[in-house]
Amino acid sequence: MKSRSQDQSLSDSRELDRSYDPLTGNPPSKPNKKTIKQRFLKLLPCCQSDSSPSINQSNEIDESERSIVRYRPEGLDRLVQKTNFNKKELQILYRGFKNECPTGAVNEETFKGIYAQFFPLGDSNMYAHFLFEAFDTHNNGAVNFEDFVVSLSIILRGSITDKLNWAFNMYDLNKDGCITREEMTNIMHSIYDMMGKYTYPCMKDDTPKDHVDSFFQKMDKNNDGVVTIEEFLETCQKDENIMQSMHMFDNVI
Repeated sequence: MKSRSQDQSLSDSRELDRSYDPLTGNPPSKPNKKTIKQRFLKLLPCCQSDSSPSINQSNEIDESERSIVRYRPEGLDRLVQKTNFNKKELQILYRGFKNECPTGAVNEETFKGIYAQFFPLGDSNMYAHFLFEAFDTHNNGAVNFEDFVVSLSIILRGSITDKLNWAFNMYDLNKDGCITREEMTNIMHSIYDMMGKYTYPCMKDDTPKDHVDSFFQKMDKNNDGVVTIEEFLETCQKDENIMQSMHMFDNVI
């Protein structure tokens, strides 16, 4: 017998994708287990080979499948409280997320594959890795709907301070509270790799280094070789161009 919390979680997810009508009590159609399994296996790079998996591998896949398929998102009301989206917006986002990630969570390799479609002329692999780590707030190698929508809420609807804190956290690759030249260089190289060699005007090989030098000249107020969150916030909030860019996505949704 399912527990009360399990029943509530299932009801919450049905409410999100609007497959359940709380007024009439109409239940959704029974899930197609074969379809769920086929979709899940497509998300696993290790399952794309032509060879058949061993018994142990098969058991591990079954365990992973059961674990992820059982995943249910938080209730709609709780997500409204945690984000800056309303119920209708969350339902639209959830349906789109489920189309891309039927199991309810996406791993890094799948995330990279999705992201690469937006930058076919470049190599977005490294930038997607950094972005995935920023979305993976629980550091468990998977981004679920809550991870996705909370970060998206900050990027699209958050305050200036929230957006800057989120950006700082992404640039702070080892999460030690400061941005080093090495970290910023890695970020810049990943951006230029993602844009590709066919951008106009053409970028020189030393362009990423020039941007890193400019970044530290502006941000590193005490010249100690690292940028702290305080330095980052103070400098960004005084830069008109940065402030304008913070509002770029305000009306996307």
